[in-house]
Amino acid sequence: MPAIHLSGVVKTYVSGARPAVRDLDLTIPDGSFTCLLGPSGCGKTTTLRMIAGLEQPTRGEIRVGDRVLDSVERGVYVPPEKRDMGLVFQNYALWPHLTVQGNTEFGLRMRKVPAERRKARAKEALEKVHVADCMDRYPSQLSGGQQQRVALARMLAVDPDVLLLDEPLSNLDARLRLEMRAELKRIHDETGATVVFVTHDQMEAMTMATHIAVMSEGELQQVAPPMEMYERPGNRFVAGFVGSPPMNIVPAGESGLAGSLLRYAEKRADGLGTPGCVGVRPEALKLAASQDEVPDTAWSDEAVVEAVLPTGASWTVQLRVLDTEMFAVTHEDPEAAPGDRLRCWARPGRLHLFAEDGARMSAWDDATTTTPKVVS
Repeated sequence: MPAIHLSGVVKTYVSGARPAVRDLDLTIPDGSFTCLLGPSGCGKTTTLRMIAGLEQPTRGEIRVGDRVLDSVERGVYVPPEKRDMGLVFQNYALWPHLTVQGNTEFGLRMRKVPAERRKARAKEALEKVHVADCMDRYPSQLSGGQQQRVALARMLAVDPDVLLLDEPLSNLDARLRLEMRAELKRIHDETGATVVFVTHDQMEAMTMATHIAVMSEGELQQVAPPMEMYERPGNRFVAGFVGSPPMNIVPAGESGLAGSLLRYAEKRADGLGTPGCVGVRPEALKLAASQDEVPDTAWSDEAVVEAVLPTGASWTVQLRVLDTEMFAVTHEDPEAAPGDRLRCWARPGRLHLFAEDGARMSAWDDATTTTPKVVS
């Protein structure tokens, strides 16, 4: 299937109010697993519903390749059932009076597929999601994870070109979410379908997506592959939203930690202008017992340990660096206790500079890397 293009898309529910989606230009590549990521109310579900045809844009155009699906200006609207797209809702939307097989066959029945073919395709779809042994049960007899799989099977049975998933894992417990992430990745790899997945959970986006589109207040902030977005966030919002714990962001100032970081940055890079803030990810913030253990080229300062939070595989260390609270993540036991004084340090390439308007500033290590696509 060709790529999905959204051009200048605006969605306003109340005249004169702030648009739910504003001036959205986004291309979803064919065969990609694209996550629309952002906090609640950012417009990601509205965007998905417009792609599905459940909502119509107030302005702008949605097309698949050269086929226009929505255009107010041209007076074009293709209804959902003619878009060759499958949609899975957050609440699964299974018919309680139909068995698993009946639910899975429902879309095929609406398309008047012959009974034998319906049965065969339903069985094949249920086998893909490993619930074929539940064909004669009703939704009330299934666990949450099984219901989720049935909803996926119902969508897969009609063999859509695009799979649209609206936070389908949010109602599952942690273990089931992990299993379903792997299941969705497997299904994507096997089918080669284009997947558009809405989530506010950055872990879901990072682990499953080939592309992430971050949204905030109805506007697209950045589009990039997961690791590129993580390592080179396009603006301050993305830097603070993607990552757990989030990036340490220190507003510019003439004293304290901000002054220390900015004075160091100015020594390492020329012609950047005046930064509005400096950021460093917790895992890039290293701890040392003394200055002798700090590399000569690294920024460093004294830190007081405020708390040590073990997570099993790693430790999160809360620090007070001069006048600022910061977090460091280490995979080795820091062997520190509240009140201890250490040196914290970071390599030059792990510091991120942002302008006063929040946009990323090209830092000293960026010259040999590709600039991410950013929409401000």
